[in-house]
Amino acid sequence: MAIRTAVIGLGIMGRRMAENMALHPEFTVATMWDPNPNACEAACAVAPGAASTATASEAMADVDLVYLACPPVPRKAYALEAAAAGKAIFLEKPLGVDIAESRALVAELEAAGVPVAVNFTQAAGAALTDLSRAIDEGALGDLCGIDIIVTYPAWPRAWQRDADWLRFAEEGGMTREVISHFLFLSERVLGPLTLQWAHAEYPDDELCETHVAARLVNAKGLPVSILGSVGGAQPDRQEVTVKGATASRRISEFAMDTVSTGEEFAPTNSAPTDTRASSLKAQLDDMALLMAGKPNRLATPQEALRVQVLIEGILANEGANS
Repeated sequence: MAIRTAVIGLGIMGRRMAENMALHPEFTVATMWDPNPNACEAACAVAPGAASTATASEAMADVDLVYLACPPVPRKAYALEAAAAGKAIFLEKPLGVDIAESRALVAELEAAGVPVAVNFTQAAGAALTDLSRAIDEGALGDLCGIDIIVTYPAWPRAWQRDADWLRFAEEGGMTREVISHFLFLSERVLGPLTLQWAHAEYPDDELCETHVAARLVNAKGLPVSILGSVGGAQPDRQEVTVKGATASRRISEFAMDTVSTGEEFAPTNSAPTDTRASSLKAQLDDMALLMAGKPNRLATPQEALRVQVLIEGILANEGANS
């Protein structure tokens, strides 16, 4: 039996997930909901077999899994409603923007005992899986640290502009939306991180950050360096480089895996035609494993909370050396 899923929030991420669930043999999109009728109409085009409901509660009533792609602030209430009804939950990141609220959410989800994962899209992907294997096998030698570089000509990006909340400091910004993915990867590689210092710049009190720099370290003192900026005529740049004494691995655009032993970075394998679709399929493969009570690579709520604490610290210009 396919896993009957409700998709709550039908912006670009909700529609992408609905489309990929509709293509996955272990999932079916049963119901969908969004307060915007135009978003519901667009979602029906990619998941034509799903019913568009009048309320989120109605969408969650008769399903196995609830996927929450709504903005961070309302996400907690929907997650707790789903958990109280015994539904499995797949949350978009960030887990939230208020740390106390997210701590309470994680505790309540644990108490409910339902399967829960957070959609850090690299978690089950080939790039992080192969990187972890290479590190375990010693192919990189002693690790030296991680560099994260994220630059955009404008924020939100063109395909995100319907999600107007992404441009405001309250819930949006590149640090929460993108750098969080790479901090998740960094903690998977280096273990728990501590924020040493951070500097984020904002155009005004309401709009999200346009520039950010930060330094974090793991328990052994290995550094994670972050640089993010918005502006200028340039293509999007999203890369995380895991540096080793023998070899380094760079993952660009979330899934393009390359390696260097001192020369130019070169592909480690043939890249998939559609890296986004491949990543989403891998996430759904592991979501099916989680639903079956089997080992999986998906991000746990506890991992997502750790990332949130770091991200909100960066945005607030906090750190041990502040």
